[in-house]
Amino acid sequence: MPRDDEEWKKNLTPDQYRILREKGTEAPFTGKYVDSNEKGMYRCAACGAELFSSDAKFDSGTGWPSFYDVATTGNVELREDTSGGMTRTEVVCRSCGGHLGHVFEDGTEDKTGKRYCINSCAMDLEAEK
Repeated sequence: MPRDDEEWKKNLTPDQYRILREKGTEAPFTGKYVDSNEKGMYRCAACGAELFSSDAKFDSGTGWPSFYDVATTGNVELREDTSGGMTRTEVVCRSCGGHLGHVFEDGTEDKTGKRYCINSCAMDLEAEK
Protein backbone atom coordinates (compact mmCIF):
# COMPACT_ATOMS: atom_id res chain seq x y z
CA MET A 1 0.00 0.00 0.00
CA PRO A 2 1.34 3.47 -0.85
CA ARG A 3 2.72 5.40 2.08
CA ASP A 4 4.38 8.66 1.00
CA ASP A 5 2.99 11.49 -1.13
CA GLU A 6 4.85 10.45 -4.28
CA GLU A 7 3.47 6.92 -4.08
CA TRP A 8 -0.05 8.24 -3.44
CA LYS A 9 0.26 10.54 -6.47
CA LYS A 10 1.32 7.59 -8.65
CA ASN A 11 -1.58 5.39 -7.51
CA LEU A 12 -4.45 7.89 -7.38
CA THR A 13 -6.02 10.14 -9.99
CA PRO A 14 -5.48 13.88 -9.41
CA ASP A 15 -9.07 14.21 -8.10
CA GLN A 16 -8.68 11.21 -5.80
CA TYR A 17 -5.42 12.62 -4.45
CA ARG A 18 -6.99 16.05 -3.84
CA ILE A 19 -9.90 14.52 -1.96
CA LEU A 20 -8.34 11.56 -0.15
CA ARG A 21 -4.97 13.10 0.76
CA GLU A 22 -5.66 16.86 0.78
CA LYS A 23 -9.19 16.74 2.25
CA GLY A 24 -10.84 18.26 -0.80
CA THR A 25 -14.41 17.77 -1.97
CA GLU A 26 -16.28 17.23 -5.20
CA ALA A 27 -18.71 19.80 -6.49
CA PRO A 28 -22.28 18.72 -5.63
CA PHE A 29 -24.10 16.52 -8.15
CA THR A 30 -20.89 15.75 -10.10
CA GLY A 31 -19.72 12.47 -8.54
CA LYS A 32 -20.20 9.18 -10.36
CA TYR A 33 -22.13 7.58 -7.49
CA VAL A 34 -24.59 10.39 -6.67
CA ASP A 35 -27.44 8.80 -8.62
CA SER A 36 -26.17 5.22 -8.70
CA ASN A 37 -28.61 2.51 -7.66
CA GLU A 38 -26.23 -0.34 -8.44
CA LYS A 39 -25.94 -2.96 -5.69
CA GLY A 40 -22.61 -3.78 -4.11
CA MET A 41 -19.92 -2.70 -1.67
CA TYR A 42 -18.32 0.73 -1.72
CA ARG A 43 -14.62 0.42 -0.95
CA CYS A 44 -11.92 2.98 -0.25
CA ALA A 45 -10.41 4.06 -3.59
CA ALA A 46 -6.97 4.27 -1.97
CA CYS A 47 -6.71 0.97 -0.07
CA GLY A 48 -9.78 -1.13 -0.85
CA ALA A 49 -11.21 -1.25 2.70
CA GLU A 50 -14.97 -1.94 2.90
CA LEU A 51 -16.77 1.29 3.72
CA PHE A 52 -20.47 1.33 2.82
CA SER A 53 -23.00 -1.14 1.48
CA SER A 54 -25.36 -0.02 -1.26
CA ASP A 55 -28.14 -1.27 1.06
CA ALA A 56 -27.43 1.73 3.34
CA LYS A 57 -27.37 4.30 0.51
CA PHE A 58 -30.17 6.84 0.23
CA ASP A 59 -30.94 9.97 -1.78
CA SER A 60 -30.37 12.88 0.59
CA GLY A 61 -30.76 15.50 -2.14
CA THR A 62 -27.44 17.07 -1.12
CA GLY A 63 -25.46 16.20 -4.25
CA TRP A 64 -23.17 13.59 -2.70
CA PRO A 65 -23.67 9.87 -2.16
CA SER A 66 -25.24 9.46 1.27
CA PHE A 67 -25.37 6.45 3.58
CA TYR A 68 -27.09 5.95 6.93
CA ASP A 69 -24.45 3.54 8.29
CA VAL A 70 -21.02 2.06 7.63
CA ALA A 71 -20.63 -1.46 6.25
CA THR A 72 -17.96 -2.65 8.67
CA THR A 73 -17.66 -1.10 12.12
CA GLY A 74 -14.08 -0.02 12.67
CA ASN A 75 -13.22 0.65 9.02
CA VAL A 76 -13.93 4.37 9.35
CA GLU A 77 -12.76 6.88 11.91
CA LEU A 78 -14.60 10.03 12.89
CA ARG A 79 -12.63 13.21 13.62
CA GLU A 80 -13.56 16.75 14.55
CA ASP A 81 -13.09 19.12 11.60
CA THR A 82 -13.06 22.86 12.27
CA SER A 83 -11.94 23.92 8.79
CA GLY A 84 -13.91 26.47 6.79
CA GLY A 85 -15.16 28.30 9.87
CA MET A 86 -17.53 25.54 10.97
CA THR A 87 -17.43 22.43 13.12
CA ARG A 88 -18.21 19.15 11.39
CA THR A 89 -17.36 15.48 11.82
CA GLU A 90 -14.91 14.21 9.22
CA VAL A 91 -15.11 10.60 8.00
CA VAL A 92 -11.70 9.00 7.40
CA CYS A 93 -10.66 5.53 6.21
CA ARG A 94 -9.10 3.92 9.25
CA SER A 95 -6.82 1.74 7.12
CA CYS A 96 -5.08 4.43 5.05
CA GLY A 97 -6.17 7.74 6.61
CA GLY A 98 -7.90 8.91 3.44
CA HIS A 99 -10.50 11.68 3.75
CA LEU A 100 -13.90 10.36 2.65
CA GLY A 101 -16.33 13.14 3.55
CA HIS A 102 -18.39 14.12 6.60
CA VAL A 103 -21.17 12.67 8.73
CA PHE A 104 -24.16 14.69 9.91
CA GLU A 105 -26.90 13.99 12.45
CA ASP A 106 -29.67 15.02 10.06
CA GLY A 107 -30.23 11.81 8.14
CA THR A 108 -33.76 11.09 6.98
CA GLU A 109 -33.48 7.35 7.45
CA ASP A 110 -35.06 6.08 10.67
CA LYS A 111 -32.37 3.47 11.23
CA THR A 112 -29.59 5.75 12.55
CA GLY A 113 -30.50 9.38 11.89
CA LYS A 114 -27.04 9.82 10.35
CA ARG A 115 -26.06 11.04 6.90
CA TYR A 116 -22.60 9.96 5.83
CA CYS A 117 -21.99 12.41 2.98
CA ILE A 118 -19.14 10.82 0.98
CA ASN A 119 -17.19 11.91 -2.10
CA SER A 120 -17.60 9.56 -5.06
CA CYS A 121 -13.88 9.91 -5.90
CA ALA A 122 -12.99 8.46 -2.50
CA MET A 123 -14.77 5.19 -3.28
CA ASP A 124 -14.87 2.37 -5.80
CA LEU A 125 -18.03 0.29 -6.11
CA GLU A 126 -17.51 -3.46 -6.14
CA ALA A 127 -20.74 -4.48 -7.87
CA GLU A 128 -22.67 -7.55 -6.77
CA LYS A 129 -22.40 -10.42 -9.18
